[in-house]
Amino acid sequence: MQRAPHAGPRPPRPPEPDRICGLAAVSAVFARRPRDVLRLFHLPSRRREANPFCAMLAEARKPYRELGEEELARVAGTVHHGGIVAITARRRVPQLVLPLAPALRTAPVLPVLDGVSNPHNLGAIARSAAFFGCIGMVLSGDPRQAGLSDAAWRTSEGGLEVLSLWSAPELPAIMPGLGVMTVAAVASGGVAPEKLPPAPCVALVLGNEERGVSERTAAACDAQVTLPGSGRVESLNVSVAAAVLIHALSARR
Repeated sequence: MQRAPHAGPRPPRPPEPDRICGLAAVSAVFARRPRDVLRLFHLPSRRREANPFCAMLAEARKPYRELGEEELARVAGTVHHGGIVAITARRRVPQLVLPLAPALRTAPVLPVLDGVSNPHNLGAIARSAAFFGCIGMVLSGDPRQAGLSDAAWRTSEGGLEVLSLWSAPELPAIMPGLGVMTVAAVASGGVAPEKLPPAPCVALVLGNEERGVSERTAAACDAQVTLPGSGRVESLNVSVAAAVLIHALSARR
């Protein structure tokens, strides 16, 4: 009997597409990378807002469809879809290359996330960063670090689309090579934002929700900053602290 030829290893599966929910996030992806949109779904109540996007997809010969509430929730994977869902090619996050591009150093703050694990916090930080004029954001290689998920896209309200994103497997190693002032946000023991020396750009390191910035990363930074509070609660949520610090550091510049 003749044996079947050995097929060899199977090729890797292509990455799952992103599901981007909510009008602000969908509008941002059509504005920034319309070619990445694979298909669009929306409720009848979103017909007016969806029509321009449907026209773009029709011209590109890509599908779009009006769905009921239950069907759209199945497509989105959540009931918090805002009535419109774009299925897009997965956005890749390249590894950070040093030194930083000159354009990045023109922004007042570069957020660096050190193990921020909640995708809602990731999205909220991106939203604040975009609002206050940041150009990019760095995601650590910490296994706890949240990535680009449905929840992160939705919570960012388009913020993730307007930011350049990079990954950095080993934050302590890259801190000295960033070429900008590096500051770790810590719950206690740091200086108040107004006490930091002025700098044209600050890489602001924001840590894990439970453990904060790792000791090694904090030690590799030029300074540590703490928001003074009333003492009635221990600390702020990391996304709230990020918004306050990005605003404070941007205003100082």
